[in-house]
Amino acid sequence: MPRAVTITGTRSTGHRTLAEYRAIFEDYLRPFAHSGVRFHLGGASGIDSLALLWLTGETEAELVVVVPAELTDQPADARRAVETAREADRLTELVELGGQTRTPGYHARNRWMVDRSQMTIGFPHAASGGGTWHTLDYTASQDKPRLIVPV
Repeated sequence: MPRAVTITGTRSTGHRTLAEYRAIFEDYLRPFAHSGVRFHLGGASGIDSLALLWLTGETEAELVVVVPAELTDQPADARRAVETAREADRLTELVELGGQTRTPGYHARNRWMVDRSQMTIGFPHAASGGGTWHTLDYTASQDKPRLIVPV
């Protein structure tokens, strides 16, 4: 069982209901979400925030949010999700990398998370391309397992 898991996923989540995402997380995150496991999440809108909120309310796993620059640079819904985890005393760590809020900064954030994890669970919306696939490909280049759950 991995000690640390990176979660990556699409920011475009409006095509499914919250109930559908809860069921997906129950099926694909719950098996890894027990005490002693650390999840690294990107602190963005979409899957990052939805997974953070689900993990906060449904598990005892350690939760680490990593942002490319500062939390204040993230969208309002993402900041609210982090604050919810904080208020519930569920946020283990907030890592602000102080980098760019453009593609290079997000790639650096994703590499940071993968480098500190034993596996990645990805929730892509598209068949290829985008940051989710970049992170999944980086995980594979590190010879680490990936669980890909199309949404």
